[in-house]
Amino acid sequence: MPRSIFLGRVVGAGEPLWTDSDRAWALALLTVEEDTCRGCGQPLTESTDADAENAWTAEVIRCHACTTAHQRSTQFQKDGGDLGGAHIHVRHRR
Repeated sequence: MPRSIFLGRVVGAGEPLWTDSDRAWALALLTVEEDTCRGCGQPLTESTDADAENAWTAEVIRCHACTTAHQRSTQFQKDGGDLGGAHIHVRHRR
């Protein structure tokens, strides 16, 4: 979806769906996405720079929803279940 339409622009008769600005924003997003590490989300131009080798710190955090999903899938397999094609649906207890 073009950015301008997402922001509320209504396309009038004879107007283009994508404006020059929309195309520029889309190309800029592609540039950012291409430079983003799929593992950690940091910019590759920074995180792969040899001078940045010791510039990063990390912490272990736990997603309790993912923990619950992992526990359920492990038990499912122990009970003889086949996870091929399965999806684990997690919902908050409210």
